[in-house]
Amino acid sequence: MSRFLSGRHKSLVPYTPGEQPTQRQYIKLNTNESPFPPSEKAVLFASEAARKLELYPDPTCGALHAAFAGRCGVEPHEVLMTNGSDEILYFAFLAFCDDRHPAAFADITYGFYSVFADLLHVPYTLIPLRDDFSIDPEDYVGLGKTIFLANPNAPTGLALSPDAVERIVRGNPNNVVVVDEAYVDFGAESAVGLIHKYDNLLVTQTFSKSRSMAGARLGCGIGCKDLIADLNTIKYSINPYNINRMTMAAGLGVLADEEYTRQNCRAVAETRTMTTEALRQLGFSVLDSKANFVFAKAGWIGGKDLYLKLKDRGVLIRHFETPRLKDYNRITIGSREQMRALLLAIEAIREELK
Repeated sequence: MSRFLSGRHKSLVPYTPGEQPTQRQYIKLNTNESPFPPSEKAVLFASEAARKLELYPDPTCGALHAAFAGRCGVEPHEVLMTNGSDEILYFAFLAFCDDRHPAAFADITYGFYSVFADLLHVPYTLIPLRDDFSIDPEDYVGLGKTIFLANPNAPTGLALSPDAVERIVRGNPNNVVVVDEAYVDFGAESAVGLIHKYDNLLVTQTFSKSRSMAGARLGCGIGCKDLIADLNTIKYSINPYNINRMTMAAGLGVLADEEYTRQNCRAVAETRTMTTEALRQLGFSVLDSKANFVFAKAGWIGGKDLYLKLKDRGVLIRHFETPRLKDYNRITIGSREQMRALLLAIEAIREELK
């Protein structure tokens, strides 16, 4: 830290992304990436766009907004594409949070919420999950705060029903409710259909998970036209060209190949079921995930010890040191072959400890 850093940020604790090792080849089950390559159409469209990199991309993302809006059943002016869903979340903190509009979110959820709040000096309230790691919708009704709700939640993978989400949105008519649907395509139900009923609902999604575009950085927000206009004010005050030409083209390509996305989501869900059952047979408690990962703990080994022993065997999973999570690990659902390798490694570790 230099002596020039603003005093406002000297206590800031940044977000810690999952390991991206380069020195060794691992089976990477730690960052919720897709086990499948991007759509061939996405690759083709991006390759063609690379021939025009001397030109700025379309700041309005017109074609991409129209394509995504058509898929969601909304209007183009009800969509804002961003540089990953982290950017739309950042825009939401900038637009809808301040001293008079503090934030609220679960005590165990996506770690960037608290980082954005600290960065922007937004007061926030942490709402404890139940003992079973589920969210109690009643805890969020009538808060008088800007609510950030990951659904499915991370790292638990648990999802609220559409009725529960609507209860929260309806119960906070004078505050924006942001529903972060990064993992919705793997088994949960989207709240996008509610944006025409509630003007305080912003839904965020990403192309990183179900559409195999984590490396491209493409996310979006869906809400009523006035909310999107607010977010565009933020965007055009920071970076009008926030999505590069190749990513924009790749997004159009993958949207033109929806069956490929659906096929991959079905495969992940099936592999998730197989993995959950196998882990339970190996003595794990596993939450009922609706995401592309599972959250599990073993009765016979601590979370950190399992993480380290698997890493020694070339398998990376995600471990969290916080008190309520330290016995658990988050395990991304990879390919069938990757999950079999994981399970064989766990079996070997269990035998070693006997």
